[in-house]
Amino acid sequence: MIIYEKEKKGFRLKHLLLFLFIFWLGKSLISQRVVIKDAEKEIMHKKEEIAKIQREIEELNNEIEEKDSLDFVEKTAREELKMVKPREIMYIDKNKDKRPFVNPRN
Repeated sequence: MIIYEKEKKGFRLKHLLLFLFIFWLGKSLISQRVVIKDAEKEIMHKKEEIAKIQREIEELNNEIEEKDSLDFVEKTAREELKMVKPREIMYIDKNKDKRPFVNPRN
């Protein structure tokens, strides 16, 4: 009988160790899955960021190509430097920001 009790205790210890191993394995798998999902989200975010930066690079390359043209030089001179062509008159509307149909006397 003494041998039978030792075998029974050993059997319980084996079950406990097996249960702990399965618990550890399950916890490890779940935490790995969480890490993988976070990494996938970060990858998607970085891909979107890369696409945005590539669009900006393309726009800047187009702007660089346009800088050599006379149209771009004229546009820049008119808009940023407020230059005009010879014998050209520039009109400035002082009421541009105000409401156009409101009587100023009232």
